[in-house]
Amino acid sequence: MAWQDGTFAPPGEPGVTGDLFSPECPTRQLLDRIGDKWTSMLIKVLAEHHPAELGFAELRRRAPGVSNKMLSQTLQSLCRDGLVTRRVEASVPPRVYYALTSLGLSLDAPLAAVRAWAEQHISTIEASRRGPGQ
Repeated sequence: MAWQDGTFAPPGEPGVTGDLFSPECPTRQLLDRIGDKWTSMLIKVLAEHHPAELGFAELRRRAPGVSNKMLSQTLQSLCRDGLVTRRVEASVPPRVYYALTSLGLSLDAPLAAVRAWAEQHISTIEASRRGPGQ
């Protein structure tokens, strides 16, 4: 929604969208986060177990290929964005558990649609990557 001077209101105001083409746009930053493969995988894993919590080690087992550092960073980002909750159990060593919030659970269906699209079209995309006649 353009203001009288031709500028746009800041994202987050009711009825206002951001400028997806601006690197500073919060919407663009969020799309970067939810478009990440680890985010998509962790949302799926946590959604499959919702409302139960999963521990860090269990999440790592269910997300093959993710390093401890990347898993930790992704979970921190998801917690900061309000998509995942984190609970620390006082033990030695401390045990940490994660679960989706209702907002995080609402992201599962759109990400499932993107995953389904990717699975439906991967052979065509792979053929394009190989180039004509290959």
